[in-house]
Amino acid sequence: MEDAYILEMGGTQFQDLYLCHCGVSECRPSHSYGPAVRPHYIIHYILCGKGRFQAGDCTYALQQGQGFLIEPGAVTFYKADSQCPWTYLWVAFAGQRAEMYLQDLGLNGAQPVFQSGHGEELREIVLRMLKQDASFRAHQYCLQGLLYEFFAVMARNAQLEGEARKQKESIYVQQAINFVRNNFSRGIGVADMAGHVCISRSYLYKLFQEKLGMSPKQFLTQFRINRSKDLLAVTDLSVEGVALSCGYEDALVYSKTFKKATGMPPSLYRRENRREVQERLLSQEQKIKEIMKHFD
Repeated sequence: MEDAYILEMGGTQFQDLYLCHCGVSECRPSHSYGPAVRPHYIIHYILCGKGRFQAGDCTYALQQGQGFLIEPGAVTFYKADSQCPWTYLWVAFAGQRAEMYLQDLGLNGAQPVFQSGHGEELREIVLRMLKQDASFRAHQYCLQGLLYEFFAVMARNAQLEGEARKQKESIYVQQAINFVRNNFSRGIGVADMAGHVCISRSYLYKLFQEKLGMSPKQFLTQFRINRSKDLLAVTDLSVEGVALSCGYEDALVYSKTFKKATGMPPSLYRRENRREVQERLLSQEQKIKEIMKHFD
């Protein structure tokens, strides 16, 4: 059983997005709905209490401040807690651009659950909806505006979550980069990078492509080749020694990779760049000596 306050809509002249019905329900212990299929999108938001929502093979334990999306045609089931049953509001809607607007909120069938700290605002909007008389044209316009206002409040939460996700993704990338800096001389690979930051290889690949425009493997190879350039130019290590110092156990593999990246083998790079680097280092040393004279 539940005590519900409901507004049902008739026809509408709006096409992109329009309200179908809305309401507030105070559920009795263990009250449930479904398994059922709905013809419209429905967003539920929990005002107090807790319960369980099931969509497909996934079950979510939800409480105050959280909510869930039901998609048209999806089989869903939800049930109030037996000890602390929930009270929730809901907004059902449809329209040609409804799916696109939901994408702005970060909601879809794969991610139907959300959290929002704007529950009081959402409640006030739905209460104002319930006060309208949908049989009057002027009230229909008011309801349309309130529906967009509801989405506006939801979008604020989605924007904050999006920023937090971006910050977290940037941290993952930075942690992976630092791991490479500290361990490139060992035989690490992409799996080690992903394991260090505790995410999957596919997700790490996605983040590197988005943030750096290259795959984790390309970054690791580029980092190693750049470090090997320095060693070739300023040390007397053999090519084999340079390869080992940069994480390549096979000098032949290193040489092929180096040539592919630079257009020349390591030995030729050393000959063409050593003099330039040594002259630059000598010039820097001279400058340091000149500066130090002022402190004598």
